[in-house]
Amino acid sequence: MPAGVLYGVYRIQYDVDVEHRISATELARKLGDVLGRVRYRGDCFVVERNGDPIARLVPLPEKAPSSVREALAAWDAAGARDPAFADDLERIGAADSPPGDPWAC
Repeated sequence: MPAGVLYGVYRIQYDVDVEHRISATELARKLGDVLGRVRYRGDCFVVERNGDPIARLVPLPEKAPSSVREALAAWDAAGARDPAFADDLERIGAADSPPGDPWAC
């Protein structure tokens, strides 16, 4: 290495989270495919209308499942059970009758 010359080390970082651009019309045509890519591959899309970005479609962050202890705590925090609730459901179900045939004479 020649005297007085400083060689630098550069790090190149590639952004693997590329946002795909898609028109609103194309999104409407390929909605199932696009949603599958978002859900299963983690792809992100910028939806455009007339070339202007109007929305971003990204996967939801994953939520850790609740533990049994957390589920039981939520059950207890819900409050006391009303014993008359089942009776109310029975009464509502009995009062609900299907409509008659409008074409019957």
